[in-house]
Amino acid sequence: FPDAIARTVKIAKACNFSLGELKYEYPDEPVPEGKTAQQHLADLTWAGARDRYPRDKYPDGIPPDVEKRLTDELALIAKLDYAQYFLTVHDVVSSARRQEKEILCQGRGSAANSAVCYCLRITSVNPEKTKLLFARFISENRGEPPDIDVDFEHERREEVIQYIYKRYGRHRAAICATVVHYRSRRAIREVGKVLGLTEDVTSVLAKTVWGYGDGLPDEHVRQAGLDPFNPAIRQAVHLADELIGFPRHLSQHVGGFVLTRAPLDETVPIGNAAMDERTFIEWDKDDIDTLGLMKVDVLALGMLSCLRRGLDLMQQHYGKAYSLATLPQDDEAVYEMLSRADSVGVFQVESRAQMSMLPRLKPQCF
Repeated sequence: FPDAIARTVKIAKACNFSLGELKYEYPDEPVPEGKTAQQHLADLTWAGARDRYPRDKYPDGIPPDVEKRLTDELALIAKLDYAQYFLTVHDVVSSARRQEKEILCQGRGSAANSAVCYCLRITSVNPEKTKLLFARFISENRGEPPDIDVDFEHERREEVIQYIYKRYGRHRAAICATVVHYRSRRAIREVGKVLGLTEDVTSVLAKTVWGYGDGLPDEHVRQAGLDPFNPAIRQAVHLADELIGFPRHLSQHVGGFVLTRAPLDETVPIGNAAMDERTFIEWDKDDIDTLGLMKVDVLALGMLSCLRRGLDLMQQHYGKAYSLATLPQDDEAVYEMLSRADSVGVFQVESRAQMSMLPRLKPQCF
């Protein structure tokens, strides 16, 4: 049937879809009718600025340098068309703060460099007090979308996740996946199992790999007390080396949500997670970045649960109602404690490396 073959080729040539044709559109829920996203973002930002810099503490109003930063940041956000992204993150954070018992949250990483994020209460870091570089957060030259990761109290993050599903619908919101790849330890263990090596042999081989590792040199095999030229060992190491970097399984991202205006399954397949009331998309975070899909990171942090209890205890025992933004940052006793490296249990400075650095640094201010 030569005509059938010719027709098949014609059909195949017509199927020339490219992933580049996928056009992403921000969800537009958080924008009230009659306003553009940029207008709404500007209104929320200036209202937040008046709230952050009240007249009783700032008689002259918003400090001029903060006002200039806000104007510059809003202009850049408008130019790069990121307003809806900021509004979406603000919407999620606001929902956490509106709970009967507020869920403590804090923007992580370079989002703290932004005056807009401070006024939207995404972060509690006052730009007036810290001279941080906004270009590290958003840069016109880099051409990358902003990446705002928000940490929530770990015991209550599921409430935030369910709010997002409810707000956008499960057909337009899902957590992205993470492709877990083979590293040296996992590769040698699984290859050893398949080849029938005993558990003690594979265990000894796996323990010679430090960190993630990308291969198993003969020297490591010798250190494990094994002969690298033994045929069974040789074959296991060879196959394990080939397996390194190969996808092992699809897992759920720790909290990266993808949100769309149109149904999500028009862009990417959706799957049901093992956990009830959760759905995920089948692409990992790197695919999301490549296609320019908006990702909102809703992360869990145990230390925020501790801080929440600490703030509650201060209110209960001392009658002091602090927030993360209003905690005094000039307490000399705290800096003296840190300078002595007495920092076990203090988030971010409790590792051995940090504890050896603190007495040399002797921090006196934030």
